[in-house]
Amino acid sequence: MKNKKLKMARAEHDLSQQELAKKVGVSRQTIGLIELGKYNPTLQLCLSICWALDKTLDDLFWKVKQEEE
Repeated sequence: MKNKKLKMARAEHDLSQQELAKKVGVSRQTIGLIELGKYNPTLQLCLSICWALDKTLDDLFWKVKQEEE
C-alpha cells in the first residue's frame, strides 16, 4: 500500500526525497520505496522520518481499517 501521507507531509515541508533522505540518513531510493509501499522501514527509521517532518507515527504510518480494504 502506498504511503500517500508520507509523500504529502514531505511536500508540506517542501522537501525532495533526496533532502528528506539526507535528514534521516538513508538513500533517496529508500524514501521512494517507502512512499511506494515497497519497503517496510524499521521503527527507528519511522521515528526519524516523523521527527524530520514534525509528525507522529499515527500521522504517517498508522493504517485505519478502511484504508486497508
